[in-house]
Amino acid sequence: MLREILFYIVVLVSNIIQGITGFAGTVLAMPVSVILVGFDTAKPVLNVLGILAGLYVIATSYKHIDKKEFLKITAVMLVGIVGGIFLRGLFTGNPSLLYKLLGVIVIAVGVVGIIKSFSKKKEEDKPQNPVLSYSLLITSGIVHGMFVCGGPLLVSYLTGRLRQKESFRATISAVWVVLNTVIMLDDIKAGYFNRQLLITLAVSAAVMFAAMAIGSVLYKKMSRELFMKITFVLLIISGASLFIK
Repeated sequence: MLREILFYIVVLVSNIIQGITGFAGTVLAMPVSVILVGFDTAKPVLNVLGILAGLYVIATSYKHIDKKEFLKITAVMLVGIVGGIFLRGLFTGNPSLLYKLLGVIVIAVGVVGIIKSFSKKKEEDKPQNPVLSYSLLITSGIVHGMFVCGGPLLVSYLTGRLRQKESFRATISAVWVVLNTVIMLDDIKAGYFNRQLLITLAVSAAVMFAAMAIGSVLYKKMSRELFMKITFVLLIISGASLFIK
């Protein structure tokens, strides 16, 4: 029971940060959630929360979706997601290695994020190499298919392409709705969804919507840049926690 309560607190905090930063909710929540409730609960629940969070944004911002980028991102990342689902299947029976791989990815995201946040160079002003662009999208899809944590890589791709924050937020939300739905269908096929998981999902959804509302308010009043730096530090800590599980 205590672990479930702590899981809901993680959902609350991570989605408040999601409401402020626009991308870090799932990747921040996943490592700690895996420790608290296990991968078979954390992954499908956080995936569905990603769908609901996307719908929450799209409901009021659908006019800002960049259709060209949305279609391109979705098509390329779907290829990566299929690969990610296949690779995850190879870790069946060896969850410890799966958790450590997740830890490495999350720590890497945190370290790169901190370096970029303190860098004075404005990378968004440089045109992105097409090979790098597609590599980011494919890799993002693979990571998303395995852990539902492809957000930071997709953000790296979109940086400089969608300069208006409304378009950025709406487009990335639409992408998650489509891609997370594909992952959800695979989770249903794999038998993750049972009565207990649905109860956990219902409570988590209520907590998430409250957190998103709080995050939206704080977004208008607080420094997004400061929260980004705090988020990257938390990512390193949460990723490292998987190595002592």
